[in-house]
Amino acid sequence: MRRRSLLLLTGGGLAAPRIGRANWPASRSIEIIVPAPSASAWDHLGRLVAQHLSRQIPGARCVAMNRPGAGGQIGFETLFLAPADGFTIGLVATPTLHAISLERATRYDPEDFTFLANIVDDPGGFWVRADSPWTSLADLQQAARGRPSEIGVGTSGIGSDDHLLLLAFEAASGVNLLHVPYASTGPIQRDVLARTLVVGAFNSSEALPLLRARRIRGLAQGGRRRWAAAAEVPTFQEAGFDVLGGSAQGLAAPPGLPPEIALQFELALKDMLTDEEFRREAENLRLPLQPLFGREYRRHLAAEYAARRALWERRPWRE
Repeated sequence: MRRRSLLLLTGGGLAAPRIGRANWPASRSIEIIVPAPSASAWDHLGRLVAQHLSRQIPGARCVAMNRPGAGGQIGFETLFLAPADGFTIGLVATPTLHAISLERATRYDPEDFTFLANIVDDPGGFWVRADSPWTSLADLQQAARGRPSEIGVGTSGIGSDDHLLLLAFEAASGVNLLHVPYASTGPIQRDVLARTLVVGAFNSSEALPLLRARRIRGLAQGGRRRWAAAAEVPTFQEAGFDVLGGSAQGLAAPPGLPPEIALQFELALKDMLTDEEFRREAENLRLPLQPLFGREYRRHLAAEYAARRALWERRPWRE
């Protein structure tokens, strides 16, 4: 780690980790579990982190390991059940992590991971063809009032971040839309462009190429503020609807990771996320960076989980 990080670890009164700098990398590689298949968006992030985190822990070798299956559940369970010794960390994605545990029994508790850092927060959004007569959420709301449960909105599946964004908009706007679940974003975009689907709900990073080509228009994005890369698209809140939503990805470790080891990771990740080369490569991958660390990250996820439990109790999205 950088010199200031080491001073905090060795000179600030903290005990040395059970696996110190000398024997941590020498023993074996640090595995970063990616709960998705190779070449997926999560895989690209996992491999980027593996490459750059290795540079922040001198001598360490981080390796991305794919553990796909059950929409992410296999990877989350693999991480949760791994030894808490600092040799296994992994990507966790919300709301997926929370939604799965609400929908069915899992071998992980979404509140008991050792949360290290959030990296990406990719706001969801509502998107229409560039020549659509609807130019705002108010237009969509007005149309839906006259055609309840008829206007189709495509999402990447039941319980996905896109679906939860749709449910939040329905609650905030007082209208009912027709949920059209797809297996992935590509077919949603195809059908929006072909005029067989009027609204697509997907992440802003996925919309960016079509947005820049002026083939689609954004009605709203689900962040607290506009993502700079899509600065022309207002937020739901700016449009008068108290709606937030998107897909966030961060790093966690198994429950019970010793605090001194967790601190090593947090400091290394802080250095990684301010590194110019990392940020440049993240921008090339269209990754909206939103760093949160340690306790702040845990508090943020706890608040999100409470909100999703409340939504599930009011309107379970999977029967």
